[in-house]
Amino acid sequence: MPFFTPLSHRALISVQGEDHLSFLQGMISNDVRHLESGQAMWAAFLTPQGKFLHEFFAVPHDQSVLLECERERRADLITRLSRYRLRAKVTLAPDDTLVVGVAWGEGASAALKTAEDLGAVTRLGAGVLYTDPRLLGAGVRWALPADHVGAPLEKSGLTAASLANYDTHRMTLGLPDGSRDLEIEKALLLENGFAELHGVDFNKGCYIGQELTARTHYRALIKKRLMPVTIDGDAPAFGTSLTANGVDAGELRSVSGNRGLALVKLEAWRTASGGVLEAGSAKITPHLPAWMELPA
Repeated sequence: MPFFTPLSHRALISVQGEDHLSFLQGMISNDVRHLESGQAMWAAFLTPQGKFLHEFFAVPHDQSVLLECERERRADLITRLSRYRLRAKVTLAPDDTLVVGVAWGEGASAALKTAEDLGAVTRLGAGVLYTDPRLLGAGVRWALPADHVGAPLEKSGLTAASLANYDTHRMTLGLPDGSRDLEIEKALLLENGFAELHGVDFNKGCYIGQELTARTHYRALIKKRLMPVTIDGDAPAFGTSLTANGVDAGELRSVSGNRGLALVKLEAWRTASGGVLEAGSAKITPHLPAWMELPA
């Protein structure tokens, strides 16, 4: 059964101007040629030292690009990107004319009449639908006028659901959601799935923070991974430390019911009895998603 929910914690930035694509190319982790070919993509904006600041979806829309980002941190993203604008002919501004949401589950693409290709974009009135560019099972995201959401989507065969329902879905798949899962100015892209989930391009050339990301990739320095987990017991709070045989094994991130995401130290997990970790009195079992590639 396909479901849908608005994502009120996400919002849009409109990037426009003669130089908007070349400007973004030097700022973000992915290659804007995806946008030029009409595809949506997932990307990140990093510190000069290569640490996470923001993640967002970038979607071509008329003569502009829409960035779908965290609502509470939208102003910060605009401010940080604007510092590098210099003489580039580009404008960045909040766009609240469209609302953000997602549909998922078997039949979601058919109900919305969208292509099941990563990043495929479909126009709908003044808005857009796009297949999540990270993973087909993640569903179809949208930026639509408010009057296209709710009853119109239900008439398409979708069932209204809550953010908690969607969180359970994305956590099961192992998909992060901004600073709910990625620690600002500390998280590394490759520890959080950006390579396998098509959020970073290693052939595009320079961008802010590129050096550390490339070095980590080519030297295979990944010792931790953000992984989906099941929780047996009372759900611990965000940031609770994980242990294995009394040894530090990582840290819990966001939680929904008995599902969650955790940044897991791979060596500790591999040596844990039965692959089960502890967080206070709760038992935490990491799971390896089919898309994730771990070092030997």
